Amino acid sequence: MSKQKNVKKILVTGGAGFIGSNFTRWMLSSDCPSNNKYEIVVLDALTYAGNLGNLKGLESTNSFEFVKGDIRDEVLINNLLKAGEISAIVHFAAESHVDRSIVDPLSFVRTNVEGTQVLLHAARMNKLEKFIHISTDEVYGSLGPTGSFVETTPLDPSSAYSASKAASDLLALAAYRTHGQHVCVTRCTNNYGPYQFPEKLIPLFINNALNDKPLPLYGNGKNIRSWLYVDDHSDAILRVLENGRAGEVYNIGGSSSAEIENKDVTVKILKELGKPSTLIRHVEDRLGHDLRYSVDYTKIKQELGWEPKVSFDDGIKKTIAWYLANNDWSKSVLSGEYLNFYDLNYSARLKKAAN
Repeated sequence: MSKQKNVKKILVTGGAGFIGSNFTRWMLSSDCPSNNKYEIVVLDALTYAGNLGNLKGLESTNSFEFVKGDIRDEVLINNLLKAGEISAIVHFAAESHVDRSIVDPLSFVRTNVEGTQVLLHAARMNKLEKFIHISTDEVYGSLGPTGSFVETTPLDPSSAYSASKAASDLLALAAYRTHGQHVCVTRCTNNYGPYQFPEKLIPLFINNALNDKPLPLYGNGKNIRSWLYVDDHSDAILRVLENGRAGEVYNIGGSSSAEIENKDVTVKILKELGKPSTLIRHVEDRLGHDLRYSVDYTKIKQELGWEPKVSFDDGIKKTIAWYLANNDWSKSVLSGEYLNFYDLNYSARLKKAAN
């Protein structure tokens, strides 16, 4: 990939994962208002959730390049940045599944904390223009039945995953305060859409329902999440990349109508697929399970003109249609490491619920 004149090259870490790959695809598509302004270098270690199949079709695109590597590899990162062609980093790469963080918290600290610091330091040493750190609303902890998280809500993480993300957020903001780096932090609510690894609720339940397998719903199913279609998230990130203020945090959330109990999400999936509710199995709840997330996105709406466009009803239909049309992709990930984790995390709960 040769850099075109007046075109900026950005490094997208974790770009073979769910949100990173969707961001990359969206940025290079006609749906993106700035699709001719950027070239993208994807860096991904291709761990269990990173999949080159998520980027299939982009190989022949002149504006795309893939590099396999770990964000903790200081030599690799500096070699990528020292040529001076890359102007910004959009940092998605992270261990992100709460259930896995309960079993193996150290890997979350290594990737999410150490990896972020390596990137921040390399970005500063190589004088990159901007660093966009993609975080999560889970750093705020859990809400009661009312209220929403705002950017100044105190951090109160509940899991090793959210604690490691909170730590990486603070490292990013400290780089701004100490060194004057142009850093922005985005904290997004639950995403859904194509290419999502099937350990997460929506793709897990879609794939299980398609195969007439039980849907392991934690606890009473009344935990509430605010859902955001992944392309809406990509649009928000682009706005922060282009016009976000240095040192600021921007919450990115779904609409009030997309704030839904997990059991209602489950019912919507089954109804859309024409599957019976008898597939639902209430299983032992997750340790430290947050009750409710709700994000106030007033700041990004007022400053950058962003708000979600895709309703949950439309988005879940689009997502299910994608999984139905991409059975080969599902088959490629519903094996090996995924099955080992499924057996460890869900099979025992399902057996216990059946007794």
